Amino acid sequence: MNTEWQQFYKQEQEKPYFKELFDKVKLAYKNNTVYPKSENIFNAYKLCGYDSCKVVIIGQDPYHGYNQANGLSFSVNSGVTAPPSLVNIFKELYDDLGIKRSETDLSGWAKQGVLLLNRVLTVQAKVAYSHDDLGWQNFTLNTVHFLNNKETAIVFVLWGRKARELKPFINVDKHFIIESEHPSPLSASRGFFGSKPFSKINEYLVKSGQSTIDFSL
Repeated sequence: MNTEWQQFYKQEQEKPYFKELFDKVKLAYKNNTVYPKSENIFNAYKLCGYDSCKVVIIGQDPYHGYNQANGLSFSVNSGVTAPPSLVNIFKELYDDLGIKRSETDLSGWAKQGVLLLNRVLTVQAKVAYSHDDLGWQNFTLNTVHFLNNKETAIVFVLWGRKARELKPFINVDKHFIIESEHPSPLSASRGFFGSKPFSKINEYLVKSGQSTIDFSL
């Protein structure tokens, strides 16, 4: 992580919730198959520096299928079949910007300043939302508080109920919010499709004097 994220991580380590959270996480990795691999838990922070962060796309928790989660929300490694939520994201990307994308690894977005963050950063294999009660929400909420301090505007993209719980904590006097239903097949037709998040992201970035995201990368 870059210096600012290291500073954030260090201050979180000193809070009471953090030790309890990591004791539970370590036990989970010891006793079960957990995704993503432990070295990839904080990939979102590693690939998108604090200073360069201008978009935050927030999901729920990692994919729970074999070899899917890679530490970036909605992303899987190259060569891995796109999960249904990612298929729907690519469908909306094409309908919105005309970009036809097949590359499933979204690290190219992260390196342009998109923090691909889940509310919960780990999950037990084959059990969705299984780590919902470990305490990750404290860590990701505090990430939002930390990002609120940035002088430059950030576009927060909240997909689904879990992500939208963060809305009251975002400083809308400084930052922008885009929200919709989750891209999961269970909810995409109820407001995700047709929401045009990608063009809205770039419109807000232009409005705040920042460079746009090339979502084809």
